[in-house]
Amino acid sequence: MIKHMQYAFSQYGIKEKKGIKNNPEVIKYFKELGYTSKQLKDETAWCSAFVNWVLKMSDAPYTGKLDARSWLEIGMETKSPQLGDVVVFWRESKKSWKGHVGFYINQVGDEIFVLGGNQDDQVNISSYPVSRLLGYRVII
Repeated sequence: MIKHMQYAFSQYGIKEKKGIKNNPEVIKYFKELGYTSKQLKDETAWCSAFVNWVLKMSDAPYTGKLDARSWLEIGMETKSPQLGDVVVFWRESKKSWKGHVGFYINQVGDEIFVLGGNQDDQVNISSYPVSRLLGYRVII
């Protein structure tokens, strides 16, 4: 298996804690990037922090940024994604600054399956409509 996907799958099931307590496993994604737990909580959007943590642990290039769309500026664009490539989606609107990022698993019909963080408040595999796709990136 691809090295960075081993790290990603090792986190499967990590989830936010509801209320004022933070899951230290989620907070480590931020800390590893230089953010403090005083600045951010596990309810902060953490999909990009997760992808950054995975790639940093794998000694691969990473953005260090918390916005999902920052991943459109790293690596190489591909139209034929492979397991483990980075996938970036838009959120709210295509022109919004908001987005979501994770690792490509596969596509079935009009749904792209992604292993990522902050998907239903946890690390899991979720599907997103192709219509929300902004791009695929080969990082490694």
